[in-house]
Amino acid sequence: MKIEIDSKAGFCHGVVNAIHTAEICLKKRGKDETIYCLGDIVHNKTEVERLKSLGLVTINYEEFENLSNCKVIVRAHGEPPSTFFSAKEREITIIDATCPIVGKLQREIKACIMNQVKGLSEIIIVGKKGHPEVLGLLGQIDNNAIVISSVEDVKNNFFKQNITIFSQTTMDKTQYAEIIKEIVLRAECRKINITNSICKHVLKRKDSIQAFAQQHQIVLFVSSSNSSNGMYLFNICKEANQYTYLLNSSTEVSNTLNIAQIKFAGKINSIGISGATSTPMWLMKEVAHTVNLFYLNNNKN
Repeated sequence: MKIEIDSKAGFCHGVVNAIHTAEICLKKRGKDETIYCLGDIVHNKTEVERLKSLGLVTINYEEFENLSNCKVIVRAHGEPPSTFFSAKEREITIIDATCPIVGKLQREIKACIMNQVKGLSEIIIVGKKGHPEVLGLLGQIDNNAIVISSVEDVKNNFFKQNITIFSQTTMDKTQYAEIIKEIVLRAECRKINITNSICKHVLKRKDSIQAFAQQHQIVLFVSSSNSSNGMYLFNICKEANQYTYLLNSSTEVSNTLNIAQIKFAGKINSIGISGATSTPMWLMKEVAHTVNLFYLNNNKN
């Protein structure tokens, strides 16, 4: 039995930075001091639970507004300026773990607002509506932008001013291109400025994960379903290999492999394990170990 973990999988730089920041804060916190995180620090339930066991307390916005004189981590997705202003008013120390790539995009969008104020350009953000990163981007410009999540959204808007288009850093490259094509066809403006703000790490993963998926009979893709990047990569993986299964944790390995063995009449000799940029390597190793135990136990019976 060949069991291989995708060497290109695992945390991206932004997530590594956020997790490392949280671990350092927890290690250095004072006696009886609580370290909070505004929203899940990464979109992976198992990693969130691990950090919770170390003392990290995840809060929502309503809970954040009731805090004062404490420390709060801003996760990799970033936050709008209003969060920082609110924290300052209540003497909350913000520990900013915003991904550097997201932070750069925030600054670019903020700089672009000057043209919009002059009536020279309308800003479009292509991304998932309600996603933390998108909300953070909108906050840089007082929500003065149009969020487009699909080609259908384009059909419901009319673009007569000049347009500047940004994308969420984890946007699907193909979907982004389709949306831009539709905007170009429907826009009545003179000029469209298109920025390439998709994270290069996400772009590189597409080709590598397709190749990895095709090398194995089945693929166990480890990710939480609330991860946009995770679902994007999972679907790409499944396109390359229809026998790709989504797992949240190692507890789902046994049931998943039982289902897969029925389809292959028990003749599985190659299993690939991959995950999202928010999936920790330790979790994929745990899944690989559980797979190995599954087959060891089956061979004994």
